[in-house]
Amino acid sequence: MLVGTSTSGSGGACLSSKGLVPLFLAAHGADAASVGLVAGIYPAVWGAGQIWTGHWSDRIGRKPLIVAGMLIQATALVVLAASGGVVAVAAVTAVLLGVGTALVYPTLIAAISNAVSPVARAPMVGVYRFWCTWGTSAAASSRASWRTPSATARAIAGVASLTAMSALWVLFDMPGRSTVARTA
Repeated sequence: MLVGTSTSGSGGACLSSKGLVPLFLAAHGADAASVGLVAGIYPAVWGAGQIWTGHWSDRIGRKPLIVAGMLIQATALVVLAASGGVVAVAAVTAVLLGVGTALVYPTLIAAISNAVSPVARAPMVGVYRFWCTWGTSAAASSRASWRTPSATARAIAGVASLTAMSALWVLFDMPGRSTVARTA
C-alpha cells in the first residue's frame, strides 16, 4: 500500500521542478538565469529541510508529515500553474515544493523501513525509488508536447491533482502513528 500510494509525493515535486518548471518558465519568456535560480531553490530547501524531518517523524509519526508535505506540494503546484510564469511566484513555489519534499521524502523512506522486515527494506525502497524515477523519466521523454505555456500549466496542474489525491489516500489508508524500534 505505502509504496504504491505515495510515489506521487516527492516524485510529483521532482517531476515538476526538474522537468516542467524550467519548461513552464521558458515558455513564459523567463531568461536562463531566472530559470536556473528557481530550479536551484527547490533542491536547496529540500536538502536542508530533510535534515530535521526524519527525526521529527520519529517523534510525531510518519503520517502527518507525509500528508502535510504532499498537500504543501500540491498547493505550490496549483499556485505555480496559475502564476502565468511570474518568476517571483515560481521562486516562492520552489521554496514550498522544497519544504513539502523535505517533509515527504525521508519520511516515506522511514515509513517503508517501519513497514517491512529488515531483509525486505532495500528491495522496497528500490521499488519506491523506481516509481519516482520512472515518473520523472516518462515526463522527460514526452517533453516535446509541453512547449506551450498552457500545456505546461495543464501538466503542472495534473501533477498537483495526483499529489493531492495521493495525500488523501495516505490520510485515509495509511495506519496511524507507527512505533519506531529504539535501541538502548
